Parts: sequence; C-alpha cells; structure tokens
Amino acid sequence: MKNFRPAIAMLLLGALGSLAPICRAAGVPPAIAAAVADAHRPQADRARDALRKPAETIAFAGLAPGQVIGELLPGEGYFTRIFAGVVGERGHVYAVAPPARPGKKDYVGGARALARDPHYANVTILAERLDQLHFPVPLDMVWTSQNYHDLHNIPGFDLAKFNRAVFDALKPGGIYLVLDHAAQAGSGTRDTSTLHRIDPQAVKREVLAAGFELDASSDLLHRPEDPHTAAIFDPSIRGKTDQFIFKFRKPASAR
Repeated sequence: MKNFRPAIAMLLLGALGSLAPICRAAGVPPAIAAAVADAHRPQADRARDALRKPAETIAFAGLAPGQVIGELLPGEGYFTRIFAGVVGERGHVYAVAPPARPGKKDYVGGARALARDPHYANVTILAERLDQLHFPVPLDMVWTSQNYHDLHNIPGFDLAKFNRAVFDALKPGGIYLVLDHAAQAGSGTRDTSTLHRIDPQAVKREVLAAGFELDASSDLLHRPEDPHTAAIFDPSIRGKTDQFIFKFRKPASAR
C-alpha cells in the first residue's frame, strides 16, 4: 500500500500529459486538425508547422468542409495541401499563380505537380496574370499568405483594381484572409522590395478601400522580439518574423 498513491499519481500525470495536445488544440475543428495531421503531407512541410501554426490560422480564417477557396501564389503548396483536406470532396481549391515565362521564376510548377497527385483531386491550378484575376465560380474565401507585399513590387500593378477583383470574386459575406511579414509601424510600403515586409496599416487601408470590412485580426504569429529591421530571408530572423493576420469580410449586402 505504501507505493499505491505514488503509482496513482504517476498514472494521473500520464493521462494529463496525453490530454495536453488535445486541450491546446481545443479551438481547432476536427476537419482542420485532420488535414494538418494528414500523413500525405511532405515531412518538410510538417517540420514547419510549429512556427507557421497552420491549424490555428486556418481555424481563425473559418475555412470549412464544402467551401471553395482561392489561394493566391501557392508556392510549393504548403497551405494548398491543407486546404484540400479541409474543404474535402464537396469543396474545391483554386490556386492562382502567374504563368511561367522564359528566364523568370516559375511560380506555377510546384503547384501543378501537387495538382497531379490523385490525393489532391479537388485542387485546380489557374495559371493567369494577377492583374487579370478571375475565378470560374464564386468563392467562400480568398487567401494570400506572406506575399501581399510582393504585389507592390510588380511594375505598374494596380493594387486597387486587384483588391476589387478579389472583392468581386467572393460571395456576399466571403472572407479575404491576408497574412504577411510586418514592417515597422508607419513605414507604409517602403520595405516591400528590400526587406519584403509591409506595414499592417498600409494593407488595412488598401483592402478597406476596396469595400471590405475588417472582421477580425489575430496575433497568432506576432513575435515582439522581431526588430523589423532585417530582411525576411536573413538567417537571424528567417521563419521567425513578426507576422500579422487580417480577416476581411465582403459585406453580406454586397453583390
């Protein structure tokens, strides 16, 4: 009997320890948790999850099974794969990237490879110019992560026209999710081509001007230790930048 209480205590501690991950993810819907945990995702992507917090971020955005999402500049498909799992067979993912050009960075190759995988049969790649943004069906959500600032670096690109095209692509009440690397407060668009950062307030002004409402913002990826003075590719800060997340909504009364 002397060892009975310590044994019970150890069992309780073990049980509590096994419940801890569940408690931490309590706000994440099952469909999102399952999509992030999908073993089909590349290990390189899964290794980045601790810093990028995809489950919590997508839960904040409100993506759900059966929805249709447009993803801008999907890169190698880090979020695309998760979106496909979340929306499921009844939903769809349209990933948009500029068509490949000789001597220029190929923005669409990695996404095309992903879309050829039968596991992601609900993903369609749209290779089109961003200044001619168009989707074949109305969307529940448009998502851009870590690349809104790059739109400022395209010569002659009309951001007002672009944001209005996003507005028109969404169903009434649809969501425009913008996630990006934060620049120093008050810097506007000064650092978009050098540090690859943008002042959150500049993004807010531009998107609201297109007719959106700010539904919510999140500090999930806020890192106060980031001084905002280094380029996002600098080894001292890469992967650990201060990032903002804005959830804009198209008014339900809009057409």
